[in-house]
Amino acid sequence: MSRSRAPIAGRWSDALCGLRWCPPHVFKALANAARRFLLDLLFVRDGRTLIELESELEMTRIGVMKHLRVLEDAGLVVTRRSGREKLHFLNPVPIRLIYDRWIDKYRQRRTSELANLKSRLEAKG
Repeated sequence: MSRSRAPIAGRWSDALCGLRWCPPHVFKALANAARRFLLDLLFVRDGRTLIELESELEMTRIGVMKHLRVLEDAGLVVTRRSGREKLHFLNPVPIRLIYDRWIDKYRQRRTSELANLKSRLEAKG
């Protein structure tokens, strides 16, 4: 007899993987340097074809396709057909959601601590 677990408040859980993007998949996709490079290429110019992306990497077409599939599965890249071509576009939303959830809150705390330290040091001096 198996029980389903309720999502734990404030944590990433399997329940979030029902969304279009799944945080563990996003982290996995971003862990590879070649995939980050593909995202950088799409950031510079969106709507690139596989051939355009392949020409920027020292990798086979199949290798680039596999990396693009991981990025698509993570929701970081979306595609659109234009005639016979498949165009790839950057979707920055999952990265922004991770930034808002994980990075921004720590940055705000550190910034306020540094401002307080500055004020205390100026008051002493």
